[in-house]
Amino acid sequence: ALLKKTLGLKTTTTVATSRSFKEDRIWLNGKEEDITHPRLQSCLREIRRLARKRHNDGDATSTELTGLSQKVHICSVNNFPTAAGLASSAAGFACLVYSLAQSFGVEGELSGVARQGSGSACRSMYGGFVQWIMGNQEDGKDSLAQQVEPESHWPELRILVLVANAERKPVGSTSGMQTSVQTSCLLKHRAESVVPHRMEEMIKAVRGRDFPAFAELTMKDSNQFHATCLDTYPPIFYLNRVSQQVIHLVHRYNRHYGETRVAYSFDAGPNAVIFTLQQHVPEFVHFIQHFFPPETNGEDFIKGLPVKRAAVSEQLKQSVGLEPMPKGINYIISTKAGPGPRVVKDPSLHLLSPDGFPKL
Repeated sequence: ALLKKTLGLKTTTTVATSRSFKEDRIWLNGKEEDITHPRLQSCLREIRRLARKRHNDGDATSTELTGLSQKVHICSVNNFPTAAGLASSAAGFACLVYSLAQSFGVEGELSGVARQGSGSACRSMYGGFVQWIMGNQEDGKDSLAQQVEPESHWPELRILVLVANAERKPVGSTSGMQTSVQTSCLLKHRAESVVPHRMEEMIKAVRGRDFPAFAELTMKDSNQFHATCLDTYPPIFYLNRVSQQVIHLVHRYNRHYGETRVAYSFDAGPNAVIFTLQQHVPEFVHFIQHFFPPETNGEDFIKGLPVKRAAVSEQLKQSVGLEPMPKGINYIISTKAGPGPRVVKDPSLHLLSPDGFPKL
């Protein structure tokens, strides 16, 4: 089982079906993508299969029946870098599956469908704190997501995404994990001996809102994940020198205060996800701004939830004892645990025009 905090990063997806469409098509962030991608096809095929089953059971409406025989146009936009190691495929596939299900009238458990697009997408089908249960069946059909706590459970918890690199990563998450499974002895040990107990401890920390325990588990698990990447043959390097500097800064910041106020986590990419409590956000954001002086300030550097101004003491700067790294961080996204997929009812926010093509 794996736990995911559903981050307040957003994917918006619009789906349309029409008899006038000649083929299935998809646009991502304004650019048409290959609809024949195997993972996309898996999700489309499974949603259509479930829709046909609903029809055969006599539960489908006439509108849903009409849509089954038509081609689909999909348009999706992220408010964060795609394929840069910020779970963009997870959010994208979760939103895609939910939108398709709404369009075709498919109801019920959808995390297993989303998992066919991206493993992590199954967790993005729910809000808040979510675990991915491994399951026991050989076909993987019982490998599903389960919400541990909703996004409202820990209102003081805040998330800062430090975007060090918005470029497409050289090794994708799926291909990287496949290589790790084949070559890393550490990954096998991690899966069998570390993760099960760590999951129990993490759920306990989340439910008890125990930030020091939560923070330590988060950082240790991130570190071990990247250790398995290095143990992979040939090794995979997702972190860069900016990532390493963030790790040093977090540990020195916590050491200065004599308590764990901040935690980092890195998935398959160089961008840091920082967890802290609301009262520490202003100082830590400006602390990062000091050690990674940006080209631009204000709104261009800090996006998302507003962050109050705060001074960083000379004592803290001297205690950390590291040299600033100009332009290391492109920008910061200030956010918190968010909900799962929801229907957007405002037509002005729909991404497809009435003719079924992207508005932009």
